Amino acid sequence: MALQVCCAAPRTSMIQNSGSQGIITTKQSMVCVAVDYPQLMKRKDRRLRRGLTVKSSSDAAAAVAEVGQVTEVTKDTFWPIVEAAGDKTVVVDMYTQWCGPCKVIAPKYQQLSEKYDDVLFLKLDCNNDNRPLAKELGIKVVPTFKILKDNKIVKEVTGAKLDDLVTAIENARSST
Repeated sequence: MALQVCCAAPRTSMIQNSGSQGIITTKQSMVCVAVDYPQLMKRKDRRLRRGLTVKSSSDAAAAVAEVGQVTEVTKDTFWPIVEAAGDKTVVVDMYTQWCGPCKVIAPKYQQLSEKYDDVLFLKLDCNNDNRPLAKELGIKVVPTFKILKDNKIVKEVTGAKLDDLVTAIENARSST
């Protein structure tokens, strides 16, 4: 069983969760939760995972995304970040290291992340480790940009088409 470590907003109490879902303790004004994340995702009660920052024990990079920058995600950190974004627009760049058009559009994608301070920009390397997520998202060509709102894909742009991507982002931002 691979455990995930989750950190959330400061709390002032100590709680032990029954049913071996995890133990929540406070330390240095931060709540840390050790959970079996796939099991937690199956639970209908989503209150526990709402607002959590997930750090995978097998992934050294923290699953924290900030506006104004591009955040690299993995198959383990993608959905927790998308869910934590709430109603914020999320743009995901699906790329590979060897893709020429991916390399060409990467600096422009970074500039877009700096331009839109109300949009979350993510990158997913569609390598062997992340292939299950790429398959789940229906990636057939790279680069592919998926635009999500409220945890749902609302638009897809395939290829290094900056104008199409900007139009799709503008449309997603203006929709409610």
